[in-house]
Formats: sequence, C-alpha cells, structure tokens
Amino acid sequence: MNERAQRQGGSGRFITLEGPDGAGKSIHAERLAAALRARGLTVTLVREPGGTALGEAVRRILLDRGLVHAPAADALLFNAARAQLVAEVVRPALARGEVVVCDRYADSTLAYQGHGSGMDLEALRVVAAVSTGGLVPDRTILLDLPVEVGLERRRRGPAAEQTRFEDDARHDRAFHDRVRAGFLALAEAEPARWRVVDAAAAEERVAADVLVAVGDLLPTSVAEVGV
Repeated sequence: MNERAQRQGGSGRFITLEGPDGAGKSIHAERLAAALRARGLTVTLVREPGGTALGEAVRRILLDRGLVHAPAADALLFNAARAQLVAEVVRPALARGEVVVCDRYADSTLAYQGHGSGMDLEALRVVAAVSTGGLVPDRTILLDLPVEVGLERRRRGPAAEQTRFEDDARHDRAFHDRVRAGFLALAEAEPARWRVVDAAAAEERVAADVLVAVGDLLPTSVAEVGV
C-alpha cells in the first residue's frame, strides 16, 4: 500500500498543481489555499523549487537565465530541492493533519525533463521516489491550456519572473508542446489522482473548478460549503 492510500483515513491531504508555463499555477495555488482556510482548514502552501533555505538556493540556480544545464542536472537539482521540502515541510504538515498545497511537484520533472527533454521516464520515477520517500499526492490538478496562450501570458508578465525555460533556445515551441502532451499523458494514465482544469478560462472560473476538483478530499461539512 502506498503512502497516499495509508493517509486516506487521516485528515492530512496533499494537493499539487501542475501545468505548462503560463497556466496560472502560482495564482491558483494561492487562491485554493485561501479558499480552504476560509472553510476552517489549516493549510500549508509551498512551491517547487523552494520552500526551504536549501530549496530557494537551488531555485536561484535552476532558474538563472545565464546558466546552461544538461537535462539530467536539472532533474537532479529539482529532486534535491524536493527532498528537502518533503522532509522539512510537507511530511511534518501532513503529520499534523494539515492540507498541503504545492505549486509543482515530481510530475513536473517527468513532464519537463522526461517528455520535454527526452530523459528516461522510469529513471526519473526512481529518482523521484528516492527524493520523496514515495510520497504521492492525494490529488493533482492539471491546469491545462494551449502552449501559445501560456507563453504569451509569460511574455506579457514581469520580465523578472521569466526563466530560461521560456527564453532558452533549447526550450522552443516544440519543447513546450511535448511538455503539455506529457502532462496530459500523465493525467490520462492515473485518472484517480488527476483532475484536468481548463486554465484558458477566466480566472474566477478556473478558481471555482480547482476547488470543485478537490471537494471529495475534504471533510463532508467543509465540502458542502458553496464555492
């Protein structure tokens, strides 16, 4: 029995938001956390890479537009930050019975370094299992939208928030197409865990759909509260 199944009888829940660049993961992770707190739940909100002193240092390396990384180096760095986040923040919060909302998790490595850059998916799964100790989300929400829409959103956003994944010549339109297709394939392969939300819709609609997507994980008295 995996760790996700073992938690079903407890109150701690682990929710991750995934999706291609420009899908609005950070915004909707924050909105989901706020909505759950408004319903009386204790929520820990984290992001990848980051969330710890080590993770934030790794984040600066990973997203530095002046550095060139091999895909394997990216995968190992993401997983190093992930290991620290799980050990230092996520597991303790779940043990306290909290809801953990995470902006990206191990599925991003499968989509970007696996489907996008061509690394072996099974090898990446082994590395992720080591870094997380087998911790699997209770629910993963895929914020899906056309690649051109997401990249245009990123281009219109603050320049300081853009990363080498948007402007590196190796991360062209074909790369982002593969990443999106990878996310959709992951969701199709594990429908019990994943929910797909149309991230091209208006922000309020997306926020409502995200909340509905986690409703079955919440205590009945909470889930019955209107969106």
